[in-house]
Amino acid sequence: MLNTTWDFGDAVRVTRNVRNDGTYPGAATGDLLVRRGSVGHVVDIGTFLQDQVIYSVHFLDINRIVGCREEELIGEDDPWVPSRYEVRERVLANKALVANGEELVPIGALGEVMLVIRDSDPPTYHLHFDCQRGRIFAVPEGALNPLPGKRVDP
Repeated sequence: MLNTTWDFGDAVRVTRNVRNDGTYPGAATGDLLVRRGSVGHVVDIGTFLQDQVIYSVHFLDINRIVGCREEELIGEDDPWVPSRYEVRERVLANKALVANGEELVPIGALGEVMLVIRDSDPPTYHLHFDCQRGRIFAVPEGALNPLPGKRVDP
């Protein structure tokens, strides 16, 4: 049996937008199911591939039960800072990233969000940039833009 962070009835907040991966009935693949920051209550606990905890969370305000991985949830009372981007999202640098006078990441460089750090308002992101494979950069939200034509969910 896996250790779980939350129990039945616990109030939790989802930290990223949850979209239909094709398993939610009545919604098209890619449809937004639950907006990040929404609060729900744990109604069931299961596993996926025998090693990932999946919580069924009932979001009362939209009357929807959605499966969430443990890393997508925080406690309702944990500090919450909304973010413009989320993990795995592709973004562009809108400022050059420079260290010791050397430009490491040029304006327009393509990157991927690896982690959202919500300790500050606005948040900071850990990113991998295609031009600097293997390096992780801490980048403030204001130094990033969405990909052209990419919708940005609030």
